[in-house]
Amino acid sequence: MFERDNRKGGDRAIDDRAGAGQAFLETGQSRAAGFDEEGRSPAPADAPLQRRSPAPAIPPFADEADDDRLRRRATPETRRGWLRRHPLAMVLALLCLLPALAAGYLYWDDSSHFEYTDDAYIAARDYGIAPEVSGYITAVPVTDNEHVAQGQVIARIDDRSYRAALAQAEAQVAAARANIENIDAQLAVQQARIAADQAQLSQQQAALVFAQQQAARYQYLAQTQLAGSVQSAQQYTAQLHEQQATVASAQANLKLAQRQVEALHAQRASAVASLAQATAQRDQARLNLDYTTVRAAQPGRIVELSAAVGQYAQPGTNLAMFVPDDIWIWANFKETQLARMRPGQPVTIAIDAYPEHPLRGHVASVQPGSGTAFSLLPAENATGNWVKIVQRVPVKIVIDHPPRDLALGPGMSTEVEVRVDPGPSLYRQLRQWL
Repeated sequence: MFERDNRKGGDRAIDDRAGAGQAFLETGQSRAAGFDEEGRSPAPADAPLQRRSPAPAIPPFADEADDDRLRRRATPETRRGWLRRHPLAMVLALLCLLPALAAGYLYWDDSSHFEYTDDAYIAARDYGIAPEVSGYITAVPVTDNEHVAQGQVIARIDDRSYRAALAQAEAQVAAARANIENIDAQLAVQQARIAADQAQLSQQQAALVFAQQQAARYQYLAQTQLAGSVQSAQQYTAQLHEQQATVASAQANLKLAQRQVEALHAQRASAVASLAQATAQRDQARLNLDYTTVRAAQPGRIVELSAAVGQYAQPGTNLAMFVPDDIWIWANFKETQLARMRPGQPVTIAIDAYPEHPLRGHVASVQPGSGTAFSLLPAENATGNWVKIVQRVPVKIVIDHPPRDLALGPGMSTEVEVRVDPGPSLYRQLRQWL
């Protein structure tokens, strides 16, 4: 019984609290609806009837009050009132906007005189240093990354066998020269013999003339029988024939001597050829001896040095890599940036490794074709679906007076700015005027 009464009293208390809450909600809604957009309450005649409740009145909901305040702020009257209340801020905004626009125009005008790219790197015709002859390395007087001058020694190879080969070649040259001198002496002797044979032939020819005259005289006397006899005529005729044979023999000896001269000339030509061959062998031996000293062909730096004392070097085997001082920059500009770019235009160079050392250069040449056109697998735009892509064209830039105290080498990234318009920009004119 007592528990039933308590349960009933609890239910009544719950109902009373629910009724009070509903009354509060209705009162808040009625009051929120009782204000117009400008926050004024309606006239008593237009005001709806409100049900009084013993519960205290509550204010409108927070979200509705915030919406009401936002509507009041967004009105044109409110905005115009803010501009009238803050004229100084408006003036300051205009004062800041005008210099910003002027600075933007100056920057645009100055940048239109230049073409810029960061797709650039240093290039050089680096190559490997290899010996021409084989042998054991006896000295390596350079070290890694060292700068060498033209003709400076990089490595030395054992040259004893090459010195011996050079001495042998020089001996062969001397022997060939001696052979030529011997043949020349024989030619001189043979020329003297020819002169003697010619003198003897002249003598025999003179004797032949006398014998002919004697034979003719005695034959005439024998025929006329004035004086002399047939025996004398026959005797002088025999002497004439004998003298003719002697002349023929002298002529044959002279011809033999002359042919001997021709043979000596042929031998001399062979000896001269042998001398030329021996001289070539000597020069080759001298070159091989000189190749035992590996030298720098031009100024540059030694990179990736692999030569060591005691190492056996083979011809064509790299002892080190060499980077010449003659370097340049390949700048890959977009093809849309080449309209006003010409050889000789000045260039400002910024090397990523040395940003505090800006360099100067000039455009040397523009490659007649994009980089993809000379690649291993060039693009085939005539096949498949084609999408137009702006290509890049390599531009060779030469550095004016490259610094010797900076280690510049192939592959180092750079940023370049080419001045394509020689006329001064408005910014530079203002700087000169100021």
